[in-house]
Amino acid sequence: MAGEDIRNMLDVDRLVHEPARLAIMTILYTVEAADFLFLKRQTGLTKGNLSSHLSRLEGAGYVAIEKTFEGKIPRTICRLTDAGRKAFEDYRDWLKNAIKSTESKQK
Repeated sequence: MAGEDIRNMLDVDRLVHEPARLAIMTILYTVEAADFLFLKRQTGLTKGNLSSHLSRLEGAGYVAIEKTFEGKIPRTICRLTDAGRKAFEDYRDWLKNAIKSTESKQK
């Protein structure tokens, strides 16, 4: 790989690149919204770990979190913001380009 290609590999959005956050964003990208328990089941993360990662994503403006009640039962709804969708799409494009770059170097 050329030096420039390697430097481009380092230009990844590390907030999205972290595996647990990438899993969360991938799930949220495919649905309109998801509740906390659905995300917990799908990712296999603990409540505390999921909460921590969602807080980081919310702080970056990638995820919107709405807390509601169904009767007396609390419900936390999460959805990607427009910025979160763009960040995920940019990450996906970055990954495609990284793969394409390594494939073209092998030929």
